[in-house]
Amino acid sequence: MSTKVLIVDDAVFMRTVLKKMLTEEGNFEVVGEASNGVEAIQKAKELQPDIITLDITMPEMDGVTALPEIIKVSPNSKVIMCSAMGQQPMVIDSIKNGAKDFIVKPFQKTRVIQAIENVLK
Repeated sequence: MSTKVLIVDDAVFMRTVLKKMLTEEGNFEVVGEASNGVEAIQKAKELQPDIITLDITMPEMDGVTALPEIIKVSPNSKVIMCSAMGQQPMVIDSIKNGAKDFIVKPFQKTRVIQAIENVLK
């Protein structure tokens, strides 16, 4: 059975890169995409994915703000934060608030897959 993934990032390019990495692996199914925290909460509730990759910096609602709501509406989803360099304090806050791991941009396929496999254990 494939792992259902929701990709949340305001940059279409980043969503595309991540989606390509995951679909190439074969055992991941990208079930949805969202471009901000508000959309992410709605999609998490609707899709109940196994994994959510959640960007920190987005318009309307950032990932740190959306995280507790996502956990409420989709408690079985494992959230992996995505951050650019220099966002460590926000990453630490996110882990304290329930995120399971984080990956740093630009994404490295081995690290992305490793993070997902770690949180699924």
